[in-house]
Amino acid sequence: MKIELHILQNFAPSNLNRDDTGAPKDCSFGGYRRARISSQCQKRATRDRFALDGLLPEENLAARTKRLAQQVAERLQADHEMDEAQAFHLAMGALEGAGLKRAKSKKKGDDESFDYDAWKTEYLLFVPRRIIGALASLLWEHRDELSDLAEAQASGDRKKAKAAAKKGYPKEIRREVEQLLASARGCADLALFGRMIADAPQWNVEASCQVAHAISTHAMEMEFDFYTAVDDFKAEDNAGSDMMGTIQFNSSCFYRYAVLDVAALGANLDGEEELTAKTAAAFVRAFVSAIPTAKQNSMAAHNPPSYVLAVVRPSGQPVSLSNAFLRPARPRKGDDLVDASIAQIEAYFQRMRGWMGEGLDVVSYADRPLGDLEGVERQADPAGFFDRVAGALA
Repeated sequence: MKIELHILQNFAPSNLNRDDTGAPKDCSFGGYRRARISSQCQKRATRDRFALDGLLPEENLAARTKRLAQQVAERLQADHEMDEAQAFHLAMGALEGAGLKRAKSKKKGDDESFDYDAWKTEYLLFVPRRIIGALASLLWEHRDELSDLAEAQASGDRKKAKAAAKKGYPKEIRREVEQLLASARGCADLALFGRMIADAPQWNVEASCQVAHAISTHAMEMEFDFYTAVDDFKAEDNAGSDMMGTIQFNSSCFYRYAVLDVAALGANLDGEEELTAKTAAAFVRAFVSAIPTAKQNSMAAHNPPSYVLAVVRPSGQPVSLSNAFLRPARPRKGDDLVDASIAQIEAYFQRMRGWMGEGLDVVSYADRPLGDLEGVERQADPAGFFDRVAGALA
């Protein structure tokens, strides 16, 4: 079973997802410049909603971090009153012994404060949050057997530390650490979005969810906000601003699309049917509700979707409806941009029905009255829509 989500979401002036110059991301589609929100940005916002809305408990969520050693060390200090440096050396030795490379330290000079940068992994890890406590308990239990490993880390000699991690790591403990790091059991967002670790491909998890880059349904016009700031304590005879600059932004109606393979999700969750159903329903709510956070303090573009179309299919190839907007949406007299976008996506959806197979369960929500559409069940409120989709998934 698969579920497709097709969303139209109109945002007020905003800069929700920036490129390396600080400008809103964009792209060319159908020969026109479009506003864009990356898939990664939407996934991050979706993961945030799991916790913010209480859709899934923390024990079923993952964390993306370079600071796993720091988290484990802090747990060792809190639960077992271990010395800070000793805790970090033990934690980093365990991770390095499991084959994870350490990041290069940026610390310079003779500063004697503890160098936290030296205890980060080389790249971001995506791991279940629950393993932090499990790793801390395991290392505390075997602290005597790992003392040589910790001492090698404490020496500051990277070659010595690496050699100790390779030769002096008891195989049984290494195996337990690796099993914890490789674990994805019961971890909803890891099962949804997958994991790729170049140095440990055996820990990879194939994503059960695919998310498209969101694109504007219309041709995009980039705009500039010129701003100034004034010093509150400036002398009265000194006119003018004390800071000025520009920020790029746009106001766009986005087409957002994602597809979830429920069978693949279940496989990633080791066949736990109740957790699979709960995760699938949580994903629908979180993805539909997700709003990126960039520049929100200065623009506050908190605009929920105007239209959502959910297609639950027993089998077959997913179908994106992005080509409904090859010709940019243009409102007719008396309509707005969202009206024009809904008209185009529903007309294209009907034309694509032949590609979608049989046995579809199709539900839609809109923030405005819509006429009947063959084979589509209308829901007038978000709660009814989410409940109806959850029922179809169950």
